[in-house]
Amino acid sequence: MRKVHINSVKPGEKLARPILQENGNILLGAGVELNQRFIDRLAGLGIDMLFIDDPLTEGLEPTTAIQDSTHKAASDTIYKTMNSLMDQQVTKGRTIAPELGRTFRKVFGDIMQDLIRREDVMVSLTNIHVADSYLFHHSLNVTILAGIMGLARGYNRTQLEELGMGAMLFDIGMTRLPKEILTKTSALTPSERMLMEKHTEDGFNIIRAQHDISLLSAHCALQHHERYDGTGYPRKLKREAIHEYAQIVAIADVYDALTSPRPHRKRYTPSEAIEFLFAAGNTYFDLELIKVFCKHISIYPVSTTVLLSSGQVAVVAMNDPLAVHRPTVRIIRESDGTAPASAYQIDLKDQHKLMIVKEL
Repeated sequence: MRKVHINSVKPGEKLARPILQENGNILLGAGVELNQRFIDRLAGLGIDMLFIDDPLTEGLEPTTAIQDSTHKAASDTIYKTMNSLMDQQVTKGRTIAPELGRTFRKVFGDIMQDLIRREDVMVSLTNIHVADSYLFHHSLNVTILAGIMGLARGYNRTQLEELGMGAMLFDIGMTRLPKEILTKTSALTPSERMLMEKHTEDGFNIIRAQHDISLLSAHCALQHHERYDGTGYPRKLKREAIHEYAQIVAIADVYDALTSPRPHRKRYTPSEAIEFLFAAGNTYFDLELIKVFCKHISIYPVSTTVLLSSGQVAVVAMNDPLAVHRPTVRIIRESDGTAPASAYQIDLKDQHKLMIVKEL
């Protein structure tokens, strides 16, 4: 399979991976043959990339961070909990959310089991979902990325759980925002911006009201918009004053936000997002934490379609953690525009004059 921009998808091509709804249910399943109506409808739902079956890329399968069953269960839990909280009233300053800790602890435990079983250290987030489900899937993606960071940092079981619970619930304060602000596609007004920024404190208050969730987890909600140089909010904390859990969640939050399609901008590629993070080292984020994070992120995930400096079009077939910018690629179109007679691969580590120009 190969991942392509929806504008390059042609009627008659088949989906190689499903497209998910808000709760993790399948909107359109793998194997569905796409017609123009489907393509237009998917574009209207804010979907900009698809995984497509292609004989020349047969056998290329992007590694999923967690199992599909774990992803479905986690998405469903986050979706139901967030929607329930959006519908609830806040009574005496406390949000009623019974068993929030127990529910999310089980979900995070399953995620961690999947992450621990992984043999490789490079991860990419491969699920395609509709734009309206961004809040729910974003929370799950941040949890996965934070969990990988926690493992890389050598956290013990208690620390992993504190970080994971904080990551899964870090944006729960968004449930207190008016829906028109959550769904607004244009720039926020100053008063709307003030309401939006309040989600950090609202989230902190929701989480700390739970008797079975650590106060350190609540600080992920409170501090994930603080910045290393003191320019963040709500308290303009600096450096070590920001808890490491919150710094990890902040890095994962920004990375997933940049690499997700948003109504007001195009998504960043993984390599562009990593460049942004490195540029923000010791300004927005602790540079040492960024280095740990980027060591475990696949810059060119398997199945990514790329243009080479030779003019050839290729699909990433394999990554080497020691040479993340130089993957092995499978050629699917020669520089003259013709398809190769048979599929063949090039290891860019051995081709020093050949490089990736851009993702397609």
